[in-house]
Amino acid sequence: MLDSQLLTDQILTPVLGITDIRGDDRIDFVGGIRGLDELVKRCNEDCVAAFAMYPVQLDELMNIADAGLIMPPKSTWFEPKPRDGVVCRCFD
Repeated sequence: MLDSQLLTDQILTPVLGITDIRGDDRIDFVGGIRGLDELVKRCNEDCVAAFAMYPVQLDELMNIADAGLIMPPKSTWFEPKPRDGVVCRCFD
C-alpha cells in the first residue's frame, strides 16, 4: 500500500475528517520538486501541519498499473516531468 493511502486511511479521514482529498479546502498539495523547505514555509505562513511522503517507487507504480488500479489523489507527482504529448524513441 502506498504511503499516501496509509496517510489518508489512518490520519486524514479518521482524525481530520477529510474524506474528499481532491475537493476539501483544508488540504493542499505541494509538488515534490519544491522540497521540505516549502512545507516548512507553508506551515509558517498558512498551514497547521504538513506531511512529506516518500516518493512512489517504479515497481509500486507498475504493480498498481498491472492490477488495473489507479493512483490515490496527491500521489501522482513525478520528476522529471515527461514532455507533454510527445513520445520519443530512437531507432538505430
